[in-house]
Amino acid sequence: MRPLIPKPSTGRGALIELVVIVALAIGLALLIQAFLVKPYQIPSGSMEPTLHIGQRVLVDRVSYHFGDPQIGDIVVFHPPEGAVGSGPECGVEHRAPGEACPKPVDQEADTNFIKRIVAGPGDKLSIRDGHPVVNGVMAKESFIEPCHDGGSCNFPQTITIPPNDYFMMGDNRSHSDDSRFWGPVPRDWIIGEAFFTYWPPDRIGVL
Repeated sequence: MRPLIPKPSTGRGALIELVVIVALAIGLALLIQAFLVKPYQIPSGSMEPTLHIGQRVLVDRVSYHFGDPQIGDIVVFHPPEGAVGSGPECGVEHRAPGEACPKPVDQEADTNFIKRIVAGPGDKLSIRDGHPVVNGVMAKESFIEPCHDGGSCNFPQTITIPPNDYFMMGDNRSHSDDSRFWGPVPRDWIIGEAFFTYWPPDRIGVL
């Protein structure tokens, strides 16, 4: 008995098959971006020297459903409206001298920021020479740019991070608009962790 050989698709049938394959590929790509992994482009120099303007990263949107964000994670998130809007920048109008913003405004912005988590829920935080001092211990951060702006570098007054919130700072401490000025970020506003950089080619690697 001769084996059955499928006849190649021709004409209209081949076109329909191609359309279905393309549609499935697009649908799968959209599904992956919506629920699993999403690419982002770095818009500013606030994370230099770790990430440069125009560099592209992949963001894991799944792992935080199974575990908590950790200090040191680089994350993409929605900042509070105070970070981008024309209203109050911080959720506390009158802060003590030398105190970082201890609470954000209630409204979430619809833009995306990328920063590093430096303190988590319940941590006691002050900032010295641009370095977070968490629960009395200064972080060892050889990867950051030195901080040269006194108003951004030193917040000696200790604050307590609210439950379920995370304090974000850019690695370029002298040139980063971050939680020092508009407060910690609720966990629900965190989109995911940046875990891999894929562009440009000379910077490909795990974060």
